[in-house]
Amino acid sequence: MRRPPGPDMLQRARCLRREMTPQERLLWGQLRDRRLKGAKFRKQMWLAGYIADFACPEAQLVVEADGSQHAENAAYDARREAAFTALGWRTLRFWNNEINENLDGVLTTIANALPSPSQPAAPAGPLPLPCRERGQKAEKTPLPLGEREGPAAKGPHRSTTSMGPKRWEGEGT
Repeated sequence: MRRPPGPDMLQRARCLRREMTPQERLLWGQLRDRRLKGAKFRKQMWLAGYIADFACPEAQLVVEADGSQHAENAAYDARREAAFTALGWRTLRFWNNEINENLDGVLTTIANALPSPSQPAAPAGPLPLPCRERGQKAEKTPLPLGEREGPAAKGPHRSTTSMGPKRWEGEGT
């Protein structure tokens, strides 16, 4: 995530954070502080040259609260969404009346778009299988000294050499 280019865009992002619409404020109250499935959301986040209403970087998810002005600017919204998609982000759009009248449904839709906490999103595809499931032999884990079998079970042993007295292994080389 980069900062907006120039002080004008930075000021705009800050202004949007302070002056949210009532619907954005309502939605933000449910998304902030990891309240929805433990996901971290940011409000008015700079992304791909645009300011996203709400964004969850962990899930690469953008949530937009659209008012009536968005019906007239469909081409602009399509360009924004294409820019987000080009960076691997998904966009969910909700009309303000949906947020007002069906907040639980909106939150359910957002929650369903988030990865579950037990199975985080794997950006590079599925996770590799453990070595036994790949057909490879697993390396043996050494047993504690009291559980070993064979000569190693007796603990450290003396080695004999033709060049001197018996020594403990690793001692006085």
